[in-house]
Amino acid sequence: MLKWEYALLVRRRQAATNDIGWEVVFVWYGPDGSMVDVTPYGDTALAHLNRAGDQGWELVAMSEDPSLPGNTELHRYHLKRPKASAAPRQRIRGGGRSARRTISG
Repeated sequence: MLKWEYALLVRRRQAATNDIGWEVVFVWYGPDGSMVDVTPYGDTALAHLNRAGDQGWELVAMSEDPSLPGNTELHRYHLKRPKASAAPRQRIRGGGRSARRTISG
């Protein structure tokens, strides 16, 4: 059965740290619960989505909400990719009771 893992790329407009207006930042929320500022990897959503696509991620939905006050979350890109399947477990075949070795004195 195919299983999926999901991630979220958020494009957010927020007040600049140097007090000169606004800046756009990108944050990646990974399937493991991690939150990483990926802004240095590109300055457009397209650059980030192409990078995610190169890693096997597929865009499944996009939503935007430009009306949030303060730190304005503008766009959310929802992505998924097939979850890496674990190698099938191999059975350890024991000899059972009949294969036990006995030491006779």
